[in-house]
Parts: sequence; structure tokens; C-alpha cells
Amino acid sequence: MSEITSPLRDLPGPPNTSLLYGNFKEMWAEAMVHERWTAAYGDTIKYRELLGLTRLYTTDLKAITHVLMHSNDYQKPEFAVYNLRRLLGEGVLLVEGDVHRQQRKILNPAFGIPQLRLLTEIFVEKSVELRDNWVSEIQKQSNNGEAKVDAMSWLNRMTLDVIGRAGFNYDFQSLSTDSSNNELSQAFDVIFKIGLNFEAIIPLLRSLVPMLRIMPAPHDSEVNKAKDTVFRIGRKLLQESKRNVHEKTRADKDLLSLMTRANMDPDVPASQRMTDDEVVSQIPTFLFAGHETTSTATSWALYALSQNKEVQSKLREELLAVSTDNPTMDELNELHYLDNVIKETLRLYAPLPGTLRVAMKDDFLPLSKPFKDRKGVLRNEIRVLKGQTITIPILSINRAESLWGQDAREFNPDRWDNLPQAVSAIPGVGGHYMSFLAGSRACIGYRFSLVEMKALLFTLIRAFEIDLAVPPNDIQRKLGLVQRPYLTTDPTNPNQLPIVIRPVSQT
Repeated sequence: MSEITSPLRDLPGPPNTSLLYGNFKEMWAEAMVHERWTAAYGDTIKYRELLGLTRLYTTDLKAITHVLMHSNDYQKPEFAVYNLRRLLGEGVLLVEGDVHRQQRKILNPAFGIPQLRLLTEIFVEKSVELRDNWVSEIQKQSNNGEAKVDAMSWLNRMTLDVIGRAGFNYDFQSLSTDSSNNELSQAFDVIFKIGLNFEAIIPLLRSLVPMLRIMPAPHDSEVNKAKDTVFRIGRKLLQESKRNVHEKTRADKDLLSLMTRANMDPDVPASQRMTDDEVVSQIPTFLFAGHETTSTATSWALYALSQNKEVQSKLREELLAVSTDNPTMDELNELHYLDNVIKETLRLYAPLPGTLRVAMKDDFLPLSKPFKDRKGVLRNEIRVLKGQTITIPILSINRAESLWGQDAREFNPDRWDNLPQAVSAIPGVGGHYMSFLAGSRACIGYRFSLVEMKALLFTLIRAFEIDLAVPPNDIQRKLGLVQRPYLTTDPTNPNQLPIVIRPVSQT
């Protein structure tokens, strides 16, 4: 869109620093750069993305709510989902319109509360297995009754096991064995580490410029082979689910079995059912959406607790008052301070820092707070043209001082007992925060993630005192599809969270 004719031409914003990269390099170098920009230029700004295209960025809640509640008019941009769809297939995360509504209708029962009650057994079982592994690490390291572990690596293994068992009745055995020998685990590893490397220039160009999609990239054959493996095993798992669809077995807990049963319901018209390929596409979609996001959020929770010892002690006191190591979902949900800690973690350290939408038609975005553009004109709304990309700034809204108060960037679980009135306008499921989005595209598995996090923290904080093993400033946020802890002192392996664990009984 030409800058001369764009209705955004007079919006304030940072200077364009590169004709090719726009402001993209600044965003990679400084994870929270948008907060600096809005502090300097206001709540509604523009900046440049790759190839010099203009992107609209606003933290105005009325505008954001309008976008999220009109999902047909504001969809995920093709360039943003091209690589994902190529590797993961047509899963619920990536489809739009009627296809999305159809898939969501079939999937919804599998993510309901009755099913989560059953799945909690798996969450707790795998949390206990992780706890026991950490106890073994303390015994192996024999270092004054403590051990240094990479929490992020262990949590990745645990959540991989959980999504395998709870998602599609597949046991990765990542916590108990070397999962590098597992064919499906190897395939997912290739897809997520190589195929979805968003810093690789050729895949990035292919997503932005359709005519370049015939351009080969390094590792293409390796990635395609991995995708074929995922879908081959996925089809096998689907056939097993179909054979068992009329049986009441333990496997009926998993999401794939429940989805297969719902999809084969005779009351569902054939035109409303998912195809086998659509069902199989949910398997990598489940893993992509529910694996690293939960492990990353729990890693940030451990980081925050290591830096706030009073909070850690208060949480442990609540958890130790529970008389069982194997709580039910209802028992976990009754733990008020645990709920506060998790909400505060998801607010302050949202794994998904933002997302994108593109206008499917010309529209006007309403504003709750008028602003003056660069010509001094007072704007009460923003005109957007079809094709305009808009950033949904999840983390910036979660951390906005104008909404949360002067301590917005501090970790304070007690805030959830007395929230400011301003946050009631934040659109979101799961609470007054943006981390799971809102509207018809809100995260379908948000309850799944919350209960899994509760099971993890319940088990680990009851068992261990947690300290950070490196200086706090060594852990930074890194912009990416998921915003993980980033260890700046180890550039060869930066995605880690080194912590020191000590058994609670020794403190």
C-alpha cells in the first residue's frame, strides 16, 4: 500500500530504519521495543515491517476488541501462517471462516471441563515423574543436597509427554527415556527447530512473496520427510481411534479419541464432519499450540518465583496444606493463591507476545481514547483499508501502566484480589488478560493449559526450593513465535533456564 495514499500516513511512529527490513531488526534486538515506541509516540502508532510495508499498532482496547470480535473481517495474514500451514496442515489454529467454525464445533467437547477432569490424572502423573527425575538429579550431583537443572529443557520433555498422552494417546516417554530415538519425537523436533525457524531468510521470503515459494531452501527435504512421518503416524493413530470409537476404553480420555467420536456421531451431517486429513492435522496442531507454550509459561513462573521468595514461600504454604500428592482438577482449582500466581505469570510473561490480523475489507476501528496525529488532527477512529496488517499487542496490554497501575511490570499475585477497574475492558478468556486472546479465535485449549500448569507448580513447589542459577540479568526475553527465557551468556544454547533446586525438607 502506498504511503502517499494510506489512511495511516499521518499516524505517529518510529522512523523507518531500513528499506528492506523496516523496523524488524529493532524488534528482534529488543523484545519490548513496542513499549518504548508507545511511550514515545502514543497508544496508536504505525511502524514498518519487512519490505517497507506499514503495520498498524494500537493498545486501544476498544479497537482491539473490535478486531477480535469480528474474526471474519480480521483474519490471520497469509504470510504469517504460510509456513505453519505448510508443515502442520489444516488444523484449527490455521483455518478461517466456516472451516474454522466447523472444526471448532467438533473439537469443543474434547476441551470441556468433564474431559479435563479425566486428563488431570495425566497432568499430575507426569508432574510427579518430573519431580522424581529432579530428586534423582540431586542424588547424582551430590552437591550439598542441591542440583542445578535446566528447567526449560525438563519442562519441554514433560509437556511433550503430556500432549502425547492427553492429545492423541501416544507415549513419547520423553521423561523416562532418550526421546531422540522416538521417530515421532524426532520428526517434530525437525519441524519445530528447522522448519519453523523464522530467522531463516528463504522461508521468510517465501512466506512474504508467493512467487518465491518455488525457491528451494536448505533442509527442505529433511523437513518434508519429517512432515510425512508426522502425517503417516497420525493416520495410524486416527485409524486406531476409529476402531475404538464404540468402545469405552482408557484411551477415550485423549483429545483425538474424543474428537473422532464427535466427528463420527451419526447426528452430525456428513457436510459438517472433518475429513481424515483435517483430523490428522489436529495432531501437530495440538503439539505446536500446547507443548512449548505451557512449558515456556511454567518456566517463567519458576523464574518469577525464584526472584520473589516471599511469594514462593506463601505459595508453598498453601500447597503443603493439601493432604494428597495427587490432586484432582477441582482440588487444584480451589487453590486460590496458586491461581493468582498463574494468572500473574501469564499476564507478565505471556508466552505469545502478540499476534497479527489483516483487514478483509475496508473498515473503521473505534477508539476509546482519541489521539492527535502528526498534523494535529484529533482522531476518534482509525480508517483501515482491505489488506492492512494490524498487530494485536498481547504483552504490551498485559503490562500497561495505564491499565494495571504503576506496578504493572512487577510480579505481584496479590493484585488479582483487587484489580483496577480499567482492566475490566480487556478482552480475554481465562481472566482480565490477553494471553489466550478473545472472541471466536480465543485459545480453545486455555483450560487445558491452566490445569496442566497448576499440576506442575503444585508438584514442584511442594517438593523444591527454587533459586536462579545465574544472575537475573543474564535471563532476557527474546522475540519469537513463543517468547522464551533467553540465557545471554550462552549463545550456543540460549533457550534455557538454569535453576538450583533443593528439597523442601532440608530447608
